[in-house]
Amino acid sequence: MTVIDAHGHLGRWPAFAVTDGSADSLVRVMDRCGVHVSCVSHLLAVGPDARAGNALLLDDLQRHPGRLLGYAVHNPHDPEAPARLRDLLDAPGVIGVKLHPEVHELALDHPAYAPAFDIAADRGRLVLAHSQHASAWSDPVRFAAVAPRHPELPILMGHSGLWTSGFAPAAEAAARCPNLVLETCGSRMTGRHLVRLVAEVGAERIAFGSDAVFLDLRIGLGRVLLADLTETDRTQILGGTMDRLLKGLKGLKGLEGPKGLT
Repeated sequence: MTVIDAHGHLGRWPAFAVTDGSADSLVRVMDRCGVHVSCVSHLLAVGPDARAGNALLLDDLQRHPGRLLGYAVHNPHDPEAPARLRDLLDAPGVIGVKLHPEVHELALDHPAYAPAFDIAADRGRLVLAHSQHASAWSDPVRFAAVAPRHPELPILMGHSGLWTSGFAPAAEAAARCPNLVLETCGSRMTGRHLVRLVAEVGAERIAFGSDAVFLDLRIGLGRVLLADLTETDRTQILGGTMDRLLKGLKGLKGLEGPKGLT
């Protein structure tokens, strides 16, 4: 099967023990695990410097075409970010936008995020946003508020609510909004929780994510491989959902890669 990691990162983060955040290291782990493609943002862009981090991302996408696909981070506090985002979405291998309301300390449905959603929808790209149940900024209810504004825009709910208390609200939001896709990464997610999410929303609405290099890619992958799922549902989560979303992107450059993505 083609395995596509919907949620990964490059670089380092001060609060996590990231021993090697390089693109080369990530690709080596992908090779060992049988992961064909990882969709990544750069942690420098998520954190203190979106401009520099996005530039590093583009360099790594060029060095690993087809193996790494990218999310450009949008900083809603930067008045020049919308113009740069339009250019970034034209770069080879960039599949969409990464938003992190917790880092930005801004609610996902705040008007300052609207340009990012508008541009992604206009360009036919994806949005991946961090979610966190009971957060003032990224609770699943924020996703349910945003998703109907752009019903044709695929929005990945990173971590599916993050906490165990958030998985049910995440499923409820996805059930209400057909363009919301749940994503599996997070240290609280287990195989049993994943089975429940499949029962509630269907495997076609769930995408495998690892949160590498924050978390170990092998653990995230093993969670899906060992979950009590049908092989059809497992294959759908590991690659089928993202394969469908990537094939639906408009005018994307640099989507070389394994069979199933070409």
